[in-house]
Amino acid sequence: MTSIKVNISKQLLSVYDEKQTLITEYAISTSKYGIGNRDGSFQTPLGHHKVCDMIGDDMPLDEVFIGREAKGRLRDLKTQGYDLPEDIITARILRLEGLEQGINKGDGIDSFKRYIYIHGTADEDNISRPASHGCVRMRNSDIIEMYKKVDLNTDVWIED
Repeated sequence: MTSIKVNISKQLLSVYDEKQTLITEYAISTSKYGIGNRDGSFQTPLGHHKVCDMIGDDMPLDEVFIGREAKGRLRDLKTQGYDLPEDIITARILRLEGLEQGINKGDGIDSFKRYIYIHGTADEDNISRPASHGCVRMRNSDIIEMYKKVDLNTDVWIED
């Protein structure tokens, strides 16, 4: 099974095969508020996670998700004057579940309950620098490509 490593200091996501051989790397954007695990901090949590949900199969590149539900294409929603969130999630979502009690799992620090994702973004200009609200953002074409290489329960390590 593949695995994912997120390196915050390098703003880089690496995908490895079952033999831990590097398959590919992608530029990313983690939190503009830094590293942390507290509810409401908007920081990116560290540690061992797994992909617990995969959302967006066969959706267009610019599909917008709100509350993990597809709402339509970004350009159409903008034309219609749809009230979009500040951090627009697009293309695909890999929802993460923390696996380390007291680090990214448990009361007040739970990555799953904080809705920490790896996802596409409408803010691709800020890829390669911290700009997210806690999640790991990717270019839409990159998340679509990576989405095909991973499965449910894929291990994800987020490190400084």
